[in-house]
Amino acid sequence: MKYTHNCVGTCSRQVSFDIVDGKLRNVEFVGGCNGNTKGLCALLEGMEADQAHSRLAGIRCGNRSTSCPDQLAQAIAAARN
Repeated sequence: MKYTHNCVGTCSRQVSFDIVDGKLRNVEFVGGCNGNTKGLCALLEGMEADQAHSRLAGIRCGNRSTSCPDQLAQAIAAARN
């Protein structure tokens, strides 16, 4: 199932992903730092969603209270509920 999250407080506008058998698949950001988000997506492909959430939650970007990885963690939490 495809999940989509509208990002708040980041350069990326949206993140979408699938969770298949508990693992992240097809993670894609819209906007944001192109190379960084592509790298993040490549690293997360096939990772357990719960593990990705625990690694990414709370990461900040500069003086912002969130980041693209943190927004993905929030989206994973919402998808798991």
